[in-house]
Amino acid sequence: MSADYTPAEIVAQLDKYIVGQTEAKKSIAISIRNRWRRLQIDKDLQKDIVPKNIIMIGPTGVGKTEIARRMAQLIKAPFIKVEATKYTEVGYHGRDVESMIRDLVKVSVDQVQKEYAEKHQEKSRVVAEDKILDILIPPTNDDPELEADLRDKFRKKLKNGELNDKEIEIQVEAPMAQPMFAAVNSMEDMGIDFQDILSKFSPGSNSQTKRVPVKEAIEILAKDATKQFIDDDAVTKEAIYRVENTGIIFIDEIDKVAGRNDSSNPDVSRGGVQRDLLPIVEGSSVTTRQGIVNTDHILFIAAGAFHSNKPSDLMPELQGRFPIRVELDSLSEEDYKKILEVPKNSLIKQYIAMLATEGIELSFDDEGIAEIASSTCKLNEQMQNIGARRLHTVLEKILHDISFSAPERKGESVLIDKETVINNLKDVVDNEDLSKYIL
Repeated sequence: MSADYTPAEIVAQLDKYIVGQTEAKKSIAISIRNRWRRLQIDKDLQKDIVPKNIIMIGPTGVGKTEIARRMAQLIKAPFIKVEATKYTEVGYHGRDVESMIRDLVKVSVDQVQKEYAEKHQEKSRVVAEDKILDILIPPTNDDPELEADLRDKFRKKLKNGELNDKEIEIQVEAPMAQPMFAAVNSMEDMGIDFQDILSKFSPGSNSQTKRVPVKEAIEILAKDATKQFIDDDAVTKEAIYRVENTGIIFIDEIDKVAGRNDSSNPDVSRGGVQRDLLPIVEGSSVTTRQGIVNTDHILFIAAGAFHSNKPSDLMPELQGRFPIRVELDSLSEEDYKKILEVPKNSLIKQYIAMLATEGIELSFDDEGIAEIASSTCKLNEQMQNIGARRLHTVLEKILHDISFSAPERKGESVLIDKETVINNLKDVVDNEDLSKYIL
């Protein structure tokens, strides 16, 4: 975990991507900083300091998931998002809650492997180049000096890209066939590496000959060469350490499993999922294919709209494990305007870049942006409030004809002003039956 970010700096970074919701950003920033603080103190005391898990309360589309995801990217922590509704009580068909820990470990292993591969990128490329030179200039040992000189000349050509288009035959590892039966998923959920078991029974070499251009061959062979520089045990150890100390699990739709089962919704996954979640959030040991993972210090961020219920409808024991509750604000017309303009990769910037690939210069004036924000706000008031996601629907409707005819309009400049917005949304805003236009 990076020690470079103070809570204020974390909030400032999140502000580049998410509009408003300052209190939610502050709460997450404090929780993240507390995890760093914990790792700086004596190990004996570390064990007793539990993470301050958070429940985010707010309607869909206000930034709950985005805040958690961007924050995890910022501090480079293992992160997964899961939906509480996809888990069922033990004994029923469906995924058990422990599978979220296994998924988090997979993410962490991939993250560590990628970092290790980047460290050894240069070494791996040299190995790949040597293999390609062996193919282009097979060793003869007749005249070592001449051979070395020839290899140096070809290595320079290789580095300069002069041989990129030349096709050569290389040996690559053949992908293992995927078993076609459902038991595999169940075994993986129990922490059993089925692919590893199969590989032990595979006879002979698992390689095949492939004819590819030199440019592609370098990438393939470099990726393969990386394996010899990476210690799998070290990767696994580091990955589990990160999961246990910096891992973050975002549990969405927690409100859907709040409360007890009733006749109107006899879904076994309500109280059952809560009971199964409790030991994971409290702290327990979960068996994964990489080893035993302790969940005591994983940070859990739960989120839900809580329209028809409230956080107090959760089991008291589970509530106690989420001491921080943050209510996110519904978005105002001004917020929608900022979302269109302010974020680093705002929607408007995305559409301008997309249409620029077709040679169209797209632009929005201030009145046009204000009208888009106003229409979005009005639609959310008339129909179900889906927050900022409504902006996608509105912009797609406005740019529908332009996007369709873009290849034939290369070189044109298109301005989206107030009149254009009104004309394109007139049928949608005025028509009370909006079902065909909403998400």
